[in-house]
Amino acid sequence: MELRQLRYFVAVAEEGGFGRAAERLGIVQSAVSQQIRRLERAWGVELFERTTRHVRLSGAGERLLPEARAVLAAADHTARVAADIAAGADGVLRLGGIHGPGDRINRVLAALASAAPRLQVRLHRLPVARRLEAVRTGELDAALVRALPDEPGAAPGLELLPLWSDPLYAALPEQHPLSAAPEPHLEQLARLPLRLAPREANPPFHALVTGAFRAAGLQPVQGPEFSDLQATLTEIGTALEPSWTLFYEVRGLPTVPRVAVRPLAGLTVATSLAVRPGPPGPALRHLLGSLHAVAPDQLPGKGAAQVSSSRSSPLAR
Repeated sequence: MELRQLRYFVAVAEEGGFGRAAERLGIVQSAVSQQIRRLERAWGVELFERTTRHVRLSGAGERLLPEARAVLAAADHTARVAADIAAGADGVLRLGGIHGPGDRINRVLAALASAAPRLQVRLHRLPVARRLEAVRTGELDAALVRALPDEPGAAPGLELLPLWSDPLYAALPEQHPLSAAPEPHLEQLARLPLRLAPREANPPFHALVTGAFRAAGLQPVQGPEFSDLQATLTEIGTALEPSWTLFYEVRGLPTVPRVAVRPLAGLTVATSLAVRPGPPGPALRHLLGSLHAVAPDQLPGKGAAQVSSSRSSPLAR
């Protein structure tokens, strides 16, 4: 069975004859008759009662006519949806997501919903390495990432679209003299033991921090183990020996007794969009447009990501 045979069947039924159906379809009458015969043989029923004076639906044809119309309507609807998907007005966008800070991600999604109301967004929370691999394999269409440098080799096989930058924060004992500085410099904190998550917990963020020390000609002093952010901040506030850690905001800045949180002078963490090379598809173009609407001064281009094993830590987002 072919869709054109169903169209011919419906046309003959509605026009009451093969000649008028052929005129409506813009083809010769013999082609209509031939395809109807093939359809009848395929189904094993007579669709029309034919005499020299008229053509009318048989009982089988009368029963099958609404089914044929439903199939054609479904096929036409599917074609319209496919056209909308090709234009980016419909479809599914599979996006690797991150948390916060603020409502920026929500504003991006709101702008996307306004630009393409029928575009469905599937947001996936994955560790950064898994997130990037999912974009490479096509499991995700794009992924937001933090702390990856916008340079060759940072995400092999992908392009990084720089989006925006957010400050890094230092957390240190409230009674430490450096807590009085509104924006302490890395050089000031360099001799204080640093609680930094191990490299395997989040390679991009670890590289960002150690790279900042190298660029300043400094070597971090290794402090006690970093577990998750809440536990680490609690220990910083209660330990006898001073230490510090650094992080980026996810859901607001934490407030912990006896701990001071200060923005680090001159240090930021970049957020980028990881995509496969080549021209973006229609759904991805809508996403890029929405990102541009939220961060108009920082997008264009193709570009940048931190996670620990603890889901409660901003270092794990």
